[in-house]
Amino acid sequence: MGSDGVLLALDQGTTSTRAIAFDPHLRPLATRQVELPQHFPAPGWVEHAPEDILNHALEVIRGVLAEAGPAERVAGLGITNQRETTIVWDRATGRAVRPAIVWQDRRTAPICDRLKTEGLEPLLVERTGLLADPYFSATKLIWLLDHVPGLREGAERGALAFGTVDSWLLWHLTGGKLHATDATNAARTALFDIRRGAWDDDLLRALKIPRALLPEVRDCVSDFGTTDPALFGAAIPIRGVAGDQQAATLGQACFWPGMVKSTYGTGCFMLLNTGTTPVRSAHQLLTTIAWQIDGRRTYALEGAIFVAGAAVQWLRDGLGIIRTAAEAGELAARADPHSCVTMVPAFVGLGAPYWDSNARGAILGLTRGVGAPEIARAALESVAWQTRDLLDAMRADWPEMGGTVLRVDGGMTASNWTMGFLADALECPVEVPEFTETTALGAAYLAGVGAGLLPPPDARDDSHWHRRARFDPGMSAEQVASRHATWRAAVARTLSTPG
Repeated sequence: MGSDGVLLALDQGTTSTRAIAFDPHLRPLATRQVELPQHFPAPGWVEHAPEDILNHALEVIRGVLAEAGPAERVAGLGITNQRETTIVWDRATGRAVRPAIVWQDRRTAPICDRLKTEGLEPLLVERTGLLADPYFSATKLIWLLDHVPGLREGAERGALAFGTVDSWLLWHLTGGKLHATDATNAARTALFDIRRGAWDDDLLRALKIPRALLPEVRDCVSDFGTTDPALFGAAIPIRGVAGDQQAATLGQACFWPGMVKSTYGTGCFMLLNTGTTPVRSAHQLLTTIAWQIDGRRTYALEGAIFVAGAAVQWLRDGLGIIRTAAEAGELAARADPHSCVTMVPAFVGLGAPYWDSNARGAILGLTRGVGAPEIARAALESVAWQTRDLLDAMRADWPEMGGTVLRVDGGMTASNWTMGFLADALECPVEVPEFTETTALGAAYLAGVGAGLLPPPDARDDSHWHRRARFDPGMSAEQVASRHATWRAAVARTLSTPG
């Protein structure tokens, strides 16, 4: 253990890679971040270069260590990552066989349609809590096995390894000594039985996926080995791993059943802690593992929105009506209050509770008087209305939820206008923490638990969480109902099938 108890978090996200060093009280000491390029080789395809993911991770960790102190000071490293993104690599060389297929990628929609036609989706839902959707890793892996020459044969003889981003990083950080993942990332592959806590042989057979490809599954707090001493000058113990949304749930200290958080990054992901019992959704939410420690699983209901911050990126990069993401809220505040523009940002289909891979975006209510402010406002409002749809579904699935205070994090929380409208649309308070990088905070927290410096979640010690701002709803119930109805009507017009 590092003598000074420094905790290091590696947060590998969809559009950037970040490392943050924390002291034992989870106060940040140093941070480094680099952007991660995305590649779009065909319509609906989204890829990353796995080498970029690894090299950027090494770069930001080295940058943080240069400021926070040498590797010998680090008591534990926690890794959190974009989930579902799929990589296959050669065990002998460590080289990826193809670019990483990102969670946003929709190329496997025909495979999902086939699985539904073959009647496999009920088994998928029962065992994994997920749906037959391109979002998850299994169909991405099927696509690779079917489209890369020789891949299936190599997989069957054990020459190849599959992993989500955490497994790719663990393999390389440990010098190829460890092919592992944690329960939260495994739960996002659509191959993992979340009640038994094991890879599901029935699904593997049905999907024709060789078991030899799969990593070992460990608790979120576990001994994940140490980094190769040659990488950072000394071996760093890796003590925690979790998918980014689960890590953010821990960073937001949502330790009690009924607590709910929503992260606004590229997409939006809302998780409701449902305790030790998995809740099956009747409204197309996902049942997932929130964390697993000492072999005990805590579950969550999750709603996934594919486009949140990505809508702001589109305003900047696609339309050019803002220069920085921070300008979106300022522009929206100048919109004509009487304008009725509605935007459904289904750029890559719609996630929960609709799950329509073939839905496409639309802007409705355009008049000659509509300009950039109205478009910006509609983009930001779309995030709030999508969140409202998720919250309504959660309340219907789990009546025990009771009164709600939504804890939020991610880049969009910097906009007071956006957070204020979110509170209005949800008709509940919205709380923003002082430290908004809760994904990295959650990874550091897991490392601290693994290093023996912090209490586990069942101690319900939320002393690391501090509120910066609270937004209370102010819109009348009648106005909320009317505007939500307009939103739902707009969504109905974008769906590929009525419903």
